[in-house]
Amino acid sequence: MHQLRSAVLKEGADLGIAHDGDADRCLAIDALGNEIDGDHILTILARGFKARGVLKADTVVGTVMSNLGFMRAMKDSGINVVTTPVGDRYVLENMIANDYSLGGEQSGHVIMRQLANTGDGLLTALQLMQEVVRTGKTLQELAATMVRFPQVLINVKNVAKDKLPGNTIIELAVKAAEQQLGDSGRVLLRASGTEPLVRVMVEAASDSLAQEVAQHLADTVKNELG
Repeated sequence: MHQLRSAVLKEGADLGIAHDGDADRCLAIDALGNEIDGDHILTILARGFKARGVLKADTVVGTVMSNLGFMRAMKDSGINVVTTPVGDRYVLENMIANDYSLGGEQSGHVIMRQLANTGDGLLTALQLMQEVVRTGKTLQELAATMVRFPQVLINVKNVAKDKLPGNTIIELAVKAAEQQLGDSGRVLLRASGTEPLVRVMVEAASDSLAQEVAQHLADTVKNELG
């Protein structure tokens, strides 16, 4: 993304597109050098789909890691958000089960079922650029409709992750954190499916607050499950 940002700014381009190794994901850089992540892309596409009448049930499928700013942007647009566990397979399963047309992840994995039953980075890029053309707005203008909340993720390693559910001390710490953040933040603790670790994710109105709350919860998890 750093190289792409440099190229966009050097060339004075309208935007830049990036794909991962197998090109099933897409991220972007706007003309000012800002990174446009999967949540921004989903926001732009969901609004575009709704405007064109192709967003089934006015619903988009995200994951538990979707940013709070994405949730608020969708609510402001009258669009429902259904969340699944992390992983494009879970997003797709939910879309098929409920006949939804759009879903994806913050990582840039976007699925548009009327066009394909899998993530396709090139397809996502074309749809994103189509919205720029259709609306006559720049990518930065479209992305600005979603204000991303600062997000901190800490992996607490070498812990007894199976003991996370039902741990009273951790549950109390999470409740206290949620009360501290109020409506301007979010807390998520989840055990890794493959490693002996617990992921602590906190979103807040500021980076410093998110970091402070996340670190406290991570320390609590380490003390309880380490």
